Amino acid sequence: MAWHSSGSTNAELVSNMSANGLIRSELVRKAMNAVDRANYVQNKRDAYHDSPQYIGHGATISAPHMHAHAAENLFPFLHPGANVLDVGSGSGYLSAVFYHLVSPPSSPTGKVVGIEHIPELSDWSKSNLRADGLGAALDSGSVVMIAGDGRLGSPEHGPFNAIHVGAAAPEIPAPLVDQLASPGRMFIPVGPDGGEQAVFQVDKDASGQVQKKALFGVMYVPLTDRKEQTGVA
Repeated sequence: MAWHSSGSTNAELVSNMSANGLIRSELVRKAMNAVDRANYVQNKRDAYHDSPQYIGHGATISAPHMHAHAAENLFPFLHPGANVLDVGSGSGYLSAVFYHLVSPPSSPTGKVVGIEHIPELSDWSKSNLRADGLGAALDSGSVVMIAGDGRLGSPEHGPFNAIHVGAAAPEIPAPLVDQLASPGRMFIPVGPDGGEQAVFQVDKDASGQVQKKALFGVMYVPLTDRKEQTGVA
């Protein structure tokens, strides 16, 4: 039902995703309502379409229903005060959603680290977050947006209770598994560019044991580096 979820406003988009069963948790619904997708896209006219959109530099922002899937899957680990890594953070949209989930009012403040290998997008994401009312979170370090190779994660900010990966890796990067907290969960599309891909749920339990489970088929852009994506070193 994802293709029926588009709306004319952010509230209508979120309401339609809830009605279609894509959003099940009230807290996820509130977080997605708090983040206006129009602040994170180039084409404002299509901001509330449930479809991927080009955001420049060979990158896209995923369709809202995929962001809903990710937030719902990671939700058990997105508790107040949690530490989250958003790999391929792009325009900053899902990083903002995660922030509202781990830092609700009158609760412990969590931390969200977004990593994007295109510096121009990382800089743009900070402007987007400020436009969406999260300037104080950036200034306090509760939201950190960095430019770097997301396949390596951000060990200096870990371990992470939840890791989201917004592009398809040919295999699950070991550094990201290593940076999962115990317990922790990662949501990551896996598979070759243009080939068969699936979202995997990677769980690490309290003793450090790791389990991997394929959830559903997808088609994502590849998790790569700046040179491969844009031709610029």
